[in-house]
Amino acid sequence: MTSELQVKQQVRQFYDEVGWQEVGEGVYQNARFEDLRPVSREYIHNCHLRIGRYLNPTGKYFLDAGSGPIQYPEYLGYSKGYQARVCADISIVALQEARQRIGDRNENGQGLFVVADVANLPFIPYAFDGVVSLHTIHHLPVDEHRQAFLELYRVLAESKMAVVVNGWESSSIMDIFTMPLKWGKRLMKRIRRRIKLINAGKSSPKPGEVSTFVNKHNADWLRREVGTLIPLEIYVWRSVSVRFLRVYVQPYLGGKWLLRQLYYLEERFPHFMGEHGLYPLIVLKKSGMVNKWNR
Repeated sequence: MTSELQVKQQVRQFYDEVGWQEVGEGVYQNARFEDLRPVSREYIHNCHLRIGRYLNPTGKYFLDAGSGPIQYPEYLGYSKGYQARVCADISIVALQEARQRIGDRNENGQGLFVVADVANLPFIPYAFDGVVSLHTIHHLPVDEHRQAFLELYRVLAESKMAVVVNGWESSSIMDIFTMPLKWGKRLMKRIRRRIKLINAGKSSPKPGEVSTFVNKHNADWLRREVGTLIPLEIYVWRSVSVRFLRVYVQPYLGGKWLLRQLYYLEERFPHFMGEHGLYPLIVLKKSGMVNKWNR
């Protein structure tokens, strides 16, 4: 059985050696988990901007927990009104890339870089006026997921907000499209096998095909394990998967129009789409009240 330490070592190794290696100028190998095609660009951009709505626009210290290299331009804007942005990550490569991207000081706040575990943050309570943790908690050992939420809440200042973006283990909205996607995946596997046969001797796995530890939950788990201890709200970050985008959203089939309609629905029904879509945007707000977990 894989221990918690082994899981973290595996995740660190993956991002140091694979995930945060540049494959182009400002583009990392981990970008294969995103749809960067022009047809999806507007939708992806607007989803990234959603995070900023739920953060206090100004403050002293801003925490980016599991910062990675701050791989998308929109990420930089979250700390624009803060004096300092603290990037915390277990990957030294990620922090080195983040330092190159934002420097020690720029319009997005002074850059501070800390090797840290999101489930065991080395900061005092109430230290940060804004906190984000994006696509990070699902990489932790399962037993530390709740602790990570509580740690983000612990370091958040009174009356301030934190935003967590993570994925659900399943989605009722995505289930509608599961079967066609499975057929498409099988077809692609057959095509790849044919290509490998044609290109004999070149079929070994490439670094881009390597992945790492991921474990996700659902909304019921979040409410039961975290929501009974600290206040939280579930909104939508993005309701569909990258696979959905790549299969169903095509420029010659009105892809941009389709995504604008989807974005409208997400804006109109943010709670429903957040709970039943694939990627929730979870808002934690520090009320100043004494919580059960801290008694």
